[in-house]
Amino acid sequence: MGWMCDESGLDKTAANYVPLTPLSGLRRASHVFADDLAVIYGAHRKTYAEYYDRCTRLASALSHMGVASGDVVATVLPNIPAHAEAHFGVPACGAVLNAINTRLDVGTVAYILDHGGARVVLVDTQFAELVEAAIARNDGPGPILIEVPDAAAGYPATGRHATYEQVLGNADHDFDWIMPQDEWESIALNYTSGTTGRPKGVVYHHRGAYLNAMGQVISWGMVLRPRYLTIVPLFHCNGWCHTWMMPMVGGTLVCCRDITAPAIFGAIADEGATHFGGAPIVLNMLVNAPETERRAFDHTVQVFTAGAPPAPATLAKIEPMGFHVTQVYGLTEVYGPATECTWGPHLDHLEGEARAAIKARQGVAMPFMEHITVVDEQMEQIPMNGSAQGEIVMRGNGMMKGYYKNPEATAEAFKGGYFHSGDIAVQHADGYIQIADRAKDIIISGGENISSVEIEGVLMGHPDVLLAAVVAKPDEKWGEVPCAFVELKDGANPTEVELIAFCRKTLAGFKTPKSVVFQELPKTSTGKIQKFELRRRSADL
Repeated sequence: MGWMCDESGLDKTAANYVPLTPLSGLRRASHVFADDLAVIYGAHRKTYAEYYDRCTRLASALSHMGVASGDVVATVLPNIPAHAEAHFGVPACGAVLNAINTRLDVGTVAYILDHGGARVVLVDTQFAELVEAAIARNDGPGPILIEVPDAAAGYPATGRHATYEQVLGNADHDFDWIMPQDEWESIALNYTSGTTGRPKGVVYHHRGAYLNAMGQVISWGMVLRPRYLTIVPLFHCNGWCHTWMMPMVGGTLVCCRDITAPAIFGAIADEGATHFGGAPIVLNMLVNAPETERRAFDHTVQVFTAGAPPAPATLAKIEPMGFHVTQVYGLTEVYGPATECTWGPHLDHLEGEARAAIKARQGVAMPFMEHITVVDEQMEQIPMNGSAQGEIVMRGNGMMKGYYKNPEATAEAFKGGYFHSGDIAVQHADGYIQIADRAKDIIISGGENISSVEIEGVLMGHPDVLLAAVVAKPDEKWGEVPCAFVELKDGANPTEVELIAFCRKTLAGFKTPKSVVFQELPKTSTGKIQKFELRRRSADL
């Protein structure tokens, strides 16, 4: 008979159980790192003691406006200090943060404000008219609008609304933070891009936000006092939870309003930025920046890249510039990154294209995720041979609660006890996942499945190509064929025939683009290429 543990009296108490929340990190940092710089934005330089105080006063102000636990507070802000403060101040009054994409149209913003039920909106002056128009479209009195002017960036106050600093100035410094009683309580509401219909509201819980932020510290091998540059928009998966991460390690948040090569190189050279996250388009921008926009720096910058598989050619070029790139992968539903291309000593001998090819993989589950793998339509594990394809599915603590007011979509997403990503991938013998395509982006030509990602990787290896995107073009004979949209570097002038021939050197004939269109590619605010728009254009060719 086995030994049985007598657990009588071993219960959860106030001493041994505290709900997990990223709010705890800033409360601790306000003492442990009190005099360390927490936030930098030009002349705005605040210590952790000051950062905590400003977040406290925001929570107090919102509470006095009638915002209660469970209410929604929205933001329409770029990556500026007020947006970082909202990530703590909003949940500190018990509310749920709804960070809205600043590049959405009036109708979509109106839908999100109505669907989410925001009580208050913090809006940058640059986007005040957008939000005003969105509020006017909805019935009822609408949310209270608080304006966040940025005179240094050319956006002074309009005078139509109370300003953020006025609101903080009238608030209490000793407001008692409302901490979650249950770590399953909601902390954020993030809306998907909505490219195939109305955006869905993804609900985050305090537990997931805490574990994602803490887990990425491990994955990034982060030491104390990093300097993190905010390139990932804070409205995108709450900036991949990195703003919640920084107080845990006493890091400095270097705010970056406009994502340009000079701004990034300047932050690295002048502010000593050590880390940033960004889509491959950001890496491509740095690689192709002219010498006049670059700055010298003497340290290695750690980079998480995600949003689309980076071209091996881009990875091969950027690392010698002083950047160490780790490919991560995730979705809004999993708080941002959920897998990482974990590097090991057995790979250190690789160089150039061979090294970049491994780094382009999406990798394995991060520490806070329980299981991530690739399955077939019957939810069976696919062969790990690097060629069989299936859908990436995942489960773990860094997973959304579900879609707000949409139980049908939630049930569909969690079918079979896993979250279904909709991403098609292969899995290698070592378990590393590599995306082949989004399910909707696979090109089926004459019965053959063609990965648009594979063709894009080849095109990006051409010296004249800045960006490339490949979509399906309707074809009478084959059903559909690959069509490439290419954005060229300044001064470059290759022909369609030349690029098709370049691809043919590497790709099988049926995978080679049958047409090439030269144009600037449409992109989302996070740098993703809008393939749905390119599919529409290809159908009209």
